[in-house]
Amino acid sequence: MEQKRKMTTGERLDVLMKAEEYRQAGNEAEADRITLGLPMPLYMAEFVKKYFGAEALIKGGYNLSEVEAECGPDWLTR
Repeated sequence: MEQKRKMTTGERLDVLMKAEEYRQAGNEAEADRITLGLPMPLYMAEFVKKYFGAEALIKGGYNLSEVEAECGPDWLTR
């Protein structure tokens, strides 16, 4: 199985800057779409899971690829 690499800080910043360009142009939907595509950090995913439940992460459509790579694909159900 091929392991995905983590996004660099620079890559994350590029996405956030592009999202801000969309917001400035009045395209909130596109800004939200590309921001939601950023991998959620483990500490944040753990917080959401603990206080709002795994269902919030599932329904929110968050990118949990880095969390799953670090903690395993069954992380949400443990």
